[in-house]
Amino acid sequence: MDARECAFRPADGGLIADMAITESREIVIEATPEEILAVLYDLETLPDWSSAHERVEILERDEQGRPKRSRQVVKIVGISDEQILDYKVHDDGVSWTLVTASQQKAQDGRYTLTPDGDRTRVRLELTVETTVPLPGFLVRKGAQGLMDTATKGLRKRVLAVRSR
Repeated sequence: MDARECAFRPADGGLIADMAITESREIVIEATPEEILAVLYDLETLPDWSSAHERVEILERDEQGRPKRSRQVVKIVGISDEQILDYKVHDDGVSWTLVTASQQKAQDGRYTLTPDGDRTRVRLELTVETTVPLPGFLVRKGAQGLMDTATKGLRKRVLAVRSR
């Protein structure tokens, strides 16, 4: 967690997170950027490999059939949220921005894919700001779980799809 982005204040029973949290993580996946993007664009299968995603619906697609807007029901550290996200395709990956949600003020994420021989370096950057202050331990636990799923879970899914 980037301390410049997330401030904690004392409260009964621990610390409360007051600001947006920013996390980033890198992982190497033994696949091409195209194979990884195919999994990232297949949002409807997110509940199959991401325990945080309970339901995903594509609301709008671009002219190539890639997701442009989705509605997702997610549950992280016991907190459920329905969110609508807008997606943008980049030459080196994909990003998303929160449009609406009940438990978040903001969310911006980006996967950047860099070819590295027969592998790809995948960098995930994610910033989330909740609508209500949460205990620091919950914020850390939720961020850790989300980043694990979004990197290690993505790698596992890509390799499973690739081996079919």
